[in-house]
Amino acid sequence: MSVSAMPLSRHVRSLAHAELAHASALGEVRRLDGTAFPLLQGLSIKRLRLEADAMREAHWHANADELAYVCQGQVRVQVIDNGDQVSAFVVSEGQMFHIPSGALHLIENLGPARAELIIAFSHAHPQDFSLQAAFGAMSDAVLGNTFDLPASAFAALPRDAGTRYLVPRPRGLPPASPHHAQPLRFDVEAQSAPVTFPYGHARVARSQFWPALRHLAMYSLQIGEDGMREPHWHPDTAEMGYVHRGHARMTVLDPDGSTDTYLLSPGDVYFIPPAYPHQIEALGQDIHFLVFFDRPMPADIGYRLCGAALPPATLAATFGVPVERMPVLPATARDPLIVARGNPLDPCT
Repeated sequence: MSVSAMPLSRHVRSLAHAELAHASALGEVRRLDGTAFPLLQGLSIKRLRLEADAMREAHWHANADELAYVCQGQVRVQVIDNGDQVSAFVVSEGQMFHIPSGALHLIENLGPARAELIIAFSHAHPQDFSLQAAFGAMSDAVLGNTFDLPASAFAALPRDAGTRYLVPRPRGLPPASPHHAQPLRFDVEAQSAPVTFPYGHARVARSQFWPALRHLAMYSLQIGEDGMREPHWHPDTAEMGYVHRGHARMTVLDPDGSTDTYLLSPGDVYFIPPAYPHQIEALGQDIHFLVFFDRPMPADIGYRLCGAALPPATLAATFGVPVERMPVLPATARDPLIVARGNPLDPCT
């Protein structure tokens, strides 16, 4: 079967062609949530594109933390959080930011060209409030009392509960240093990769290295055509991956015993429920995945350690073959996560 002829999988959706949550001359937002992608549990994802001098209006999420990766451009993020915490910082390509649930924030494109962000949420159906709607819900008198002003001072504000989503970026804002220490910002691609081999590496945004994370984590996974993400599963941890670059193939085992093998292209999103065995390999070139998890410290069990930890006789009994027919598996004290692909690529069937 050719690559293009492989059947559509229930584990995959295209974010590049997903529902438009907003589109205007200022940019666009596409999203995959639990409605568009019913398999999602505890996670969802958006692609935010901001044109030059555009801004994602001030808003917050009522039921979800936010974890964003900048794929292109440079943005300024402003955050108002619990405990009178106010911050502003710059996030560039290959860097990330985290927004706790309920924290007011906005995102501005600082560059002359389009900025693109991939944003994951810790809920399949995130709920948003805009600052415009929040002000519009209160009377002029209530707002006047809040700010020690007469009610008439707020007469010009719109009284609807809507959202404009993207708005023009105001000029003349004070600068924010891109190098200022900021707990909500993380330079993941500058990290010395905790997992690294000649055929692939993984840089990790998890609470071990980024203490601000509470409900989400992300691995920046790059694998060459001579490498492979070993078969594995994540106990008590769901996985949602975004294909940033390259073409790949995945296989996942469902509890009913069925095996789903599917192809992935740039812009695709896949979802693996907790503890489902799965595997990833590149097709023809290196791949770069943004792999999001619904835990700040993802759990992981790999096939290689399982095979090495169990005695050959136990494995033979498990598989129902004579022990002398069992392959001699290499000693492994720690799962490598990424392994070399020494065998020819299986046909796409």
